[in-house]
Formats: sequence, C-alpha cells, structure tokens
Amino acid sequence: MEKMNEITGQFVQKLQKSIENGSFVKLTLSKSGGKNKDFRNVYGRLIELRGEEVMSFTLRYSTRDETRNHPIPEALTMVALWLGTDFLNGDLFTLEEDLSIQFSKKRKPRLFSRPASQEEKPPKVHNRQKQYLIEVADNPYLHAMGISSASGNILPAGQAKFRQINKYIEIIDSLLQQHPLPTAPQIVDMGSGKGYLTFALYDHLSGLGLKPAITGIELRQKLVDFCNGLAKEAGYTGLSFLAEDIHNFHPKRIDMLIALHACDIATDIAIAKGIQSGAEIIIVAPCCHKQIRKQMACQTDMQAILRHGILEERQAELITDGIRSLLMEAHGYQTRVFEFISTEHTPKNLMIVGTKGKKKEEALEQVEAIKKDYGIEYHYLEKLLE
Repeated sequence: MEKMNEITGQFVQKLQKSIENGSFVKLTLSKSGGKNKDFRNVYGRLIELRGEEVMSFTLRYSTRDETRNHPIPEALTMVALWLGTDFLNGDLFTLEEDLSIQFSKKRKPRLFSRPASQEEKPPKVHNRQKQYLIEVADNPYLHAMGISSASGNILPAGQAKFRQINKYIEIIDSLLQQHPLPTAPQIVDMGSGKGYLTFALYDHLSGLGLKPAITGIELRQKLVDFCNGLAKEAGYTGLSFLAEDIHNFHPKRIDMLIALHACDIATDIAIAKGIQSGAEIIIVAPCCHKQIRKQMACQTDMQAILRHGILEERQAELITDGIRSLLMEAHGYQTRVFEFISTEHTPKNLMIVGTKGKKKEEALEQVEAIKKDYGIEYHYLEKLLE
C-alpha cells in the first residue's frame, strides 16, 4: 500500500480489521475534492465472487454509475488513494462502531468515532440491484429507445434516463394510492416526445391490473410514427400517439392529464384542458416562463432586488408557477409543487400536481394581489379559464 498520512492510515486499518473480523457493513466516500467534479460518490460493500470475498465499489458519476470489484488488498489501496484527493469525507459502518474521516480544505484529516448505527450485515450477493417499479426484463421499448441492451441490461448511456423513468413512475404510483383512477382510465400526455415516460406509464398501469387508454400528443410526425410502431410491436393496444398541436386537441374525457416540459404558455393550455375536461389528476412540469416576465414591473420594495436580470427571471418563474397553482386551486384542485429531477431538457424542473378536490375560495383574490404587486396585467391561464 502506498505511503499515507497517519490519520488516513488509521481509517484504512480500521476498514481492514472490520473486514477480517466480520464486522464490516458498508463504506461511503463523499464530498468531491478532486479535479473531476463529475465523480460524486463511492459506495463499498463486500460480495462473494467465484467463491472469493471481494470489495464491490459503486462509482457514482453525475450521469452514470460504474461497478468495480477488487480483491481486498487492492480495495484498501484504492480507498487510501481516494481519501484526501478525490473525496474529503469517508464513512465506515461496522457492527462495532461508525468511523468517519474528514479532510479540511488544506487536506488535514480528522477522525471521528460514534456508536454503531448498524445492527446487521447485508447479504454478500453479487449484482444486487435496486428494486425499480419499471423492470428491465421483458420491456421491449427500453431496448428500442436505447436504454437497455438486447440482453436486458441497462446501458451506461441509458442509466440516467432509466432512473428518471422510475422516479416519474414512483410519483405516479404515490398519487394513485391517494387518488385512484377508474379501472379503464383515459390519459393524455401532451408533448410526449419520444415517449419514454408514456410507455413506462402504460407499462406500470397495465401491471397494476388497469386497462388504460393513453394518448400521446406530439407535433413531430417522425416521433409519432416511431412511437405508434413501437406500441404495436410491444402489444400495447391501449397506447397511441397523434401528430397534433395540443391547442387543437379536444378530447371528450380525460382522467389524467400530463404535460412535461411544455414550453411557456403550452403548459397553461394543458392545464386548462385538464380543468375543462374535469381530469381527476393533472401533472405538469413547466418549461420556460416568458409570458409573465415580459409584463413584470414590480411595485414593491422587491424592485431593489429584481433590477438584476437573473433574479427577475427566477422570480418570474416562481410567480408564473405559483399563480398556476392558485388558479388550479380556485377551480377545485388540491395542488403540490415540488422538484422533479429530469435529464431531458434541464437538470431540474418544478412539477405541479393537482388532484380534484374542493375549490379554494380565496385563491382568485390572492392571484389579484400578486398581479398588483408585480405590475402583471394577466396570466395566460386566466384567459383560458374565462
């Protein structure tokens, strides 16, 4: 093992001892300190590989995960090399104690010991995987969309998209537990794009025993043709796609309306169609907020802050989405606004979810007060709901 400072040596020795005496539970390295800021974390666990105990490292980058298995001596060397260079924090969890090492900006380490927080060791199973709601096996659309290989493994380039899909389905699944849909729900996905999330939603709902009829609306004919062909190939008889402007789409019934990354007023059009059709659930992830920002002329002390363009832009986003939420509440929806992680258009987006409930009587008055404070003549969604 290469030369290391005394404190790091103590940490690595504790790691080695825990492996030898059978008390090791897990290892995490965090707080990126190297030049490669894309290198986020390392997670270490013991597995048995071909009858030999080895350390399995999961190297987590911003857009992918890599798994590397090393014999114990090599693993100890790797940990020593990472600490104080690539990572400034290390946490060792054992059945005897929890041990942490932390490096200052000047790379001076400190060691901390705490009572053990772990009561049992995880199984030494190779290829242990997180349990996703959307599984890889027998999902032809994942392979056709370049997310998985023909053998059913998630490709390195598809890992971020696969995580996004499953996070989206987790949100939907939680919603449905609180606000169930009919057995044969009518669902519209406005701006479905290549259909990653649309296919996953159909797959999940069908797996729950529902018989969904999902329509994806997308302007680009090439994508519509691709998705319709893939739906037929997958045997998804209740899934179809139309090449149409969402403004011209007038469905008779919608139980759930979805619009992710609909730009500027397209989000308002989608929300209005959901409200007017009496949708039980409305899910939107807004993108771009030009309509309100063009009107903003703050009438309060906030003007001292909003004279900075970037701050005015962010405030315009908050006001735009905040008024959307209030207008949905004024029309009988309970709303939640939270962050939805996405990799398709922007790193992070807000998601607005509305479920049908009681009208909030004071919501329109609150909208008027906000408009007055910020010199806003109208919000586009107001016009659509008149």
